[in-house]
Amino acid sequence: MKIVVGLSGGVDSSVTAYLLQQQGHEVIGLFMRNWNDASVTLEDECPWIEDSNDALLVAQKLGIPFQVIDMSDLYKERIVNYMFDEYQKGRTPNPDVLCNREVKFDVFMKTALSLGADKVATGHYARVHSTIDENGKEVFHLLAGKDNNKDQSYFLCQLSQDQLSKALFPIGELTKPEVREIAKEQGLVTADKKDSQGLCFIGKVSLPTFLQQQLVPKEGEIVEIFNDFAEYHKPQPSFSTKQEELEYLSAKINYKKEDGKVIGKHQGAQFFTIGQSKGLGIGGHKESCFIISREMENNIIFVGEGRNFPGLFRKALKIDNSEVHWVREDLKLKNGESMDVMARIRYRQTLEKATIYQFEEGFFMEFENPQSAIAEGQFAAWYLDDELIGSGVIS
Repeated sequence: MKIVVGLSGGVDSSVTAYLLQQQGHEVIGLFMRNWNDASVTLEDECPWIEDSNDALLVAQKLGIPFQVIDMSDLYKERIVNYMFDEYQKGRTPNPDVLCNREVKFDVFMKTALSLGADKVATGHYARVHSTIDENGKEVFHLLAGKDNNKDQSYFLCQLSQDQLSKALFPIGELTKPEVREIAKEQGLVTADKKDSQGLCFIGKVSLPTFLQQQLVPKEGEIVEIFNDFAEYHKPQPSFSTKQEELEYLSAKINYKKEDGKVIGKHQGAQFFTIGQSKGLGIGGHKESCFIISREMENNIIFVGEGRNFPGLFRKALKIDNSEVHWVREDLKLKNGESMDVMARIRYRQTLEKATIYQFEEGFFMEFENPQSAIAEGQFAAWYLDDELIGSGVIS
């Protein structure tokens, strides 16, 4: 097969290209240049220059064609602007999930296919298998990577059957140490290169740093809420239907300034997210204070002391029907149906037992145990065993 590999300049995509070449495929390396603005990076020059050079050296070592394609305008339009807009509204988007759905497996994939490629491969720690259903249709299964410490299936949670049909993840069967060992054995320049810790489209820059250079600071108050209020401010009602109970359990608490005590100032609620403790500049507490809510209209951040603060936890979440995405469309719930699943609301979170429910008014996920820091805009993903079958944006 003719396969285009998204060579990022990291060890994972480098070994991806090598493995496919060893399998006898015709491999082409493409590097995506996603950002041109060096003013928001932590380096003297754009990180893509170093990464593209490393990708070129890998391609030369393997003897495969290589080219750089500029996708910076697309990234700004589909990812960056969306991210700013979401943070401005007090939501917590995941740019890496959007990057895979909107860029790598959409425009980048279409570019690769236009070059005559049969498939597109990336260095994700995930797996794709397929089976034939009773109607003779091929069904694609998105499975977790074998390395539990590096599983990246969550980042692929918005992919469709069509996208998966053209996707390959060769290192999904390997562990990170095994990948590095292969790179060393083959003398690839990326063998010991550290994993990227930056945003998917910028590189080595922290999210707060990036947001502060793009969104306008505005001073606001930090209000501390105390345990007794968080635990007892609304009594547990009785419910006539399961949907009523789920609406209650998934509703976020709307705190008011008078519910607590002003303990500090901040430079903009849009720079913070639910569950965050760093960067608040709060002292005088035995434990760190965590953000439990943001009131965007009046620019107020509400915090509670300690990672076990009651206001941090919720037992359920809601997803608008328009935001529900089924990777396995054949498993889609009908109105009134439910399903026991394993689920997570952020990358690296351990999978938690949950039940999903579909109603005309919305989709709900109820966890066996209350979850910390459920934030609007995050992606919730649900699994059957090690297969990711669906996801959605938390409302």
